[in-house]
Amino acid sequence: MDNKIVASGPADSKDNSKVSIGSAVSSNASASNSGAGKIIDQSAKHYKNAVGASVDLLIILLLVAASAASVYYYKSWIVPIASFFIILLVLALSIRVVSQWNRMAVLRLGKYSGMIGPGIFFIIPIIEYTQFNVDLRVISTPFSAEKTLTKDNVPVDVDAILFWQVRNPEDAVLNVQNYMQSVQLASQTALRDIIGKNELSLMLAGRDIIGEAIKDLIEERVSNWGIVAISVEIRDVTIPADLQNAMARVATSDREKQARVILAESESLAADKMLEAAEKYRKDLYAMQLRSLNMMYEISLSGKNLMVFVPTESRGFSIPTPFGVMGLQQYYSSQDNAQQQSGQSVQPAPASPSPSPSPQKDVKKVTKPGSKQQ
Repeated sequence: MDNKIVASGPADSKDNSKVSIGSAVSSNASASNSGAGKIIDQSAKHYKNAVGASVDLLIILLLVAASAASVYYYKSWIVPIASFFIILLVLALSIRVVSQWNRMAVLRLGKYSGMIGPGIFFIIPIIEYTQFNVDLRVISTPFSAEKTLTKDNVPVDVDAILFWQVRNPEDAVLNVQNYMQSVQLASQTALRDIIGKNELSLMLAGRDIIGEAIKDLIEERVSNWGIVAISVEIRDVTIPADLQNAMARVATSDREKQARVILAESESLAADKMLEAAEKYRKDLYAMQLRSLNMMYEISLSGKNLMVFVPTESRGFSIPTPFGVMGLQQYYSSQDNAQQQSGQSVQPAPASPSPSPSPQKDVKKVTKPGSKQQ
């Protein structure tokens, strides 16, 4: 499996304009790493506050002079009262107070005049106006991709969050209509591109690598807007339930396999140690005696076992058996020997063997003449 993160780059490396954009992206990336979180204004043109203040002061002076002339020559207070309200209106339309983290773009008759902020500024009423307010603080934008296929055709739902910051408010105002919405849409498309070019295993295991690839791709797309992507954090990767069950079964099988292997290795080591202990016990009967006493002590710890010892001399393994098995064996063997000896003394001597009767034959007696038969 290839663990490389795939991200889209410039389509044509021979295009000089695209090469310059790539170099700008690398420079912006280094700048973002060095000053992340700091308010930096890289605007090329700033509004000259002296112009607006001078014009406003001139208008106020003219109104005051007109009011004074009306009172002096015409003895009328209508012009001074009207001038007073006009002065208030001019001040309301010309004064701008900008916060430390904000910048405002000033347009003079529709043409960009520069950025103002922070502090108090005066613009020319009616002729100049401020329509766009840019926030230079770090902004967090959540974005997601739903039912997006990975490289191995697995649908996933990914939730992420982008931390970004405006470094050049002039480009953010002039080069894009709505820079906040554009950043969010660019983040979503970049996330879908990265998901489609990588496998599920890398999406689950290498979230930091995926986030870095998404950040680089977003920064490449928003570099002309005066925006720097600081980091992308993958919050959650959701996969289908059936795939989760299959992955859980695979993980369980692997754990069971490892457990059985470890158990077999443990039994093998235990058997080797038992053979070594048996050899030691065979060489030293006193060690075996101590071991047997220890075993009996462990058996009697619970207090529920009753052990009865019969005095005997056990020589087999020097183990004092509970009922004197070796003693009983010796007793029965002595009884058998005694019976055999008594049986031999009482038994009569064996009789001489009688000749086996020969088979009877018909023998005719021959008598001599003159002999008497008895």
